[in-house]
Amino acid sequence: ERRHNAHPEIKKAELIEGVVYMPSPVRHKKHGKPHIYISGWIAVYAAATPVVDPSDNATVRLDFENEVQPDILLRLEPEQGGHSRISEDDYIEGPPELVVEISASSVSYDLHTKRRVYARSGVQEYIAIQMYEKRIDWFVLREGVYEALAPDENGILRSEVFPGLWLDSVAFWADDLQKILAVLQDGLASESHADFANRLHEQ
Repeated sequence: ERRHNAHPEIKKAELIEGVVYMPSPVRHKKHGKPHIYISGWIAVYAAATPVVDPSDNATVRLDFENEVQPDILLRLEPEQGGHSRISEDDYIEGPPELVVEISASSVSYDLHTKRRVYARSGVQEYIAIQMYEKRIDWFVLREGVYEALAPDENGILRSEVFPGLWLDSVAFWADDLQKILAVLQDGLASESHADFANRLHEQ
């Protein structure tokens, strides 16, 4: 963190298991555009669920050897049952409930080293979007181990931690943002989302 602050020209650097990683230049179709789609998807969910706290490329301090900067994250405050907090210097400390990483390929450190770190740290859901393979792995933490969340017959993935957060994987790969947001609206109209939002407001 000290080295990063000494070089403000560096926009993103991560400490993973004690090793500093700096990403390659960002491509439009393989990162920039899908990043906007997922950002919008999360933002719409947050607008309909005001107690949740989204962030984009924020530094997350998981432990002394791991400071990550996921593409997108969604968290709850401790009083709502969340496991992270905002430090005095405005960083996230502890595991967010959900993180999203957009990777060019499955060989990326996102899908292997970072997955182990996220599981060990207690990140409840980890979405790994692999652009070259056209694959979305949505992992759910169960008893300390990630298990892949299965889509339904229509290719829709549904969060277990954030009820109503539905992602149409078919629409995502078809570059159909309208359909992505329409399916999310179906999730937001579900009884499970209404119950979740009401429960958060009561806490």
